Amino acid sequence: MSDTREANTDPYADARERMVSDQLIARGIKDPAVLRTFRDVPRDRFVKPGMRHQAYSDRALATEHSQTISQPYIVALMTEALAVRQTTKVLEIGTGSGYQTAILAQLSQHVFTVERLPSLATGAVERLRELGYTNFSLKEGDGSLGWPELAPFDRIIVTAAAPEPPKPLLDQLADGGKMVIPIGPVAHQELILITKSGDTIDRTSLCSCIFVKLVGDAAWKR
Repeated sequence: MSDTREANTDPYADARERMVSDQLIARGIKDPAVLRTFRDVPRDRFVKPGMRHQAYSDRALATEHSQTISQPYIVALMTEALAVRQTTKVLEIGTGSGYQTAILAQLSQHVFTVERLPSLATGAVERLRELGYTNFSLKEGDGSLGWPELAPFDRIIVTAAAPEPPKPLLDQLADGGKMVIPIGPVAHQELILITKSGDTIDRTSLCSCIFVKLVGDAAWKR
């Protein structure tokens, strides 16, 4: 994995530090490893070149195909809720720009990420490799079906909204595992932390949110 800090040469270093202090710490993000990772990963490399001056703003930004790169606080909240460690095997549904993938790659053993749009998948792989990340694998396909041949996963993160947690993802979550997913109608959702213990599925609400739709056979139909 990569240490992306570029001391004395990074024009966005101050903006990234302000993002961490004003948007994350001020709102209650406490995990030192998560905060360190957000200081390391250059969000400006995951947005459109013409929008890099907005990379550390407190909002989601548009990417290709009507998709978005989520607000930094939401990315941090989801990441902290997962409690990812260096031994953790993570499944990410919705690679998008690859920013969340980079965050998870620095924190975990390996990230398996699924993206249904080929151009987004290609762009994410290029960015991640340019930044030196090697502990990730990407598959193009229906994210609502997960990656069954590599299950179970210690953690699952879903970066698009579904009406309910897709059953294939629940089945692929390891016993004792955690999943973060936005659940609800198209106009507004609730960000949910799911903890699996045997046949018991516990849900904890993290916040209200608005994500793009998770399109697939086990979520919103095409």
